[in-house]
Amino acid sequence: MNPRRWLHEHSLKLLAITDTPQAIAGGVAIGIFFGFVPLIGIKTLSAIFVAWLTRSNILAAVLAATLHDVIFPLMPVIYWWHYDVGFWLLSTPHHWPKHVGRVPWEGHPWRSWATIFELGKDVLLGSVVCTTPIAIATYFITKSIVTRHQKKKAAKELEPINPS
Repeated sequence: MNPRRWLHEHSLKLLAITDTPQAIAGGVAIGIFFGFVPLIGIKTLSAIFVAWLTRSNILAAVLAATLHDVIFPLMPVIYWWHYDVGFWLLSTPHHWPKHVGRVPWEGHPWRSWATIFELGKDVLLGSVVCTTPIAIATYFITKSIVTRHQKKKAAKELEPINPS
């Protein structure tokens, strides 16, 4: 899959949506937020639900949440960064987690539910903290792009057609 082609196709779909720029931008921001929060399996449903609650555009939320699929190979690095930030925020006194070189998976407590829940708190908090500013910036960028596109489209429709 070519990421540039995917982004071009989906950006055209976003610009073709007939809704207010605020609703489209809200949907995109919600989709970006849930696309990068580690709620694997329920990210799209969460984006749809929150977009519905906030009366944002649901299609824009779904399209933005699928952005996660384009950069999927980078998600372990992003989740590791989220874990580091969440660990730092939850530790008292604040400190970064110890570096883990090679993890022995056999017989290690990594596979217990308690460890998963412990790490999950750090990753979830870190992802909310790291993704919220990105989603807010995405809202304002998308709103300006959609507003400009809709004004340009309205001006083009008002142009008189010259019969030749």
